[in-house]
Amino acid sequence: VQLQASGGGLVQAGGSLRLSCAASGRTFSTYVMGWFRQAPGKEREFVAAITRSGGSTYYADSVKGRFTISRDNAKNTVYLQMNSLKPEDTAVYYCAAERGSYYYTLSHEYDYWGQGTQVTVSS
Repeated sequence: VQLQASGGGLVQAGGSLRLSCAASGRTFSTYVMGWFRQAPGKEREFVAAITRSGGSTYYADSVKGRFTISRDNAKNTVYLQMNSLKPEDTAVYYCAAERGSYYYTLSHEYDYWGQGTQVTVSS
């Protein structure tokens, strides 16, 4: 599967952005999807994950209550709605995919990655 992330940009603290990740192929619904982010000088960290059907989601504590992951299997797309953004959310955001039955939170558990989209939150 090939992934294409989009939707990043520059936003003021407290603002919102919605990231999208479009997947190629006809088997999107067989993949667990995740979002990760990497800030300059830091390791890539887990943000959110969603099961194949979209019935279950999981979030890092740092974004819980502010970010929402969702997917539309008919459109082969996963989304990350980001509200109440903070300067510390500034990073390159990556979507990832892995065949599986539940969800994954470690980057090495994902085999497929998008190219990343920059999110910058100004104070």
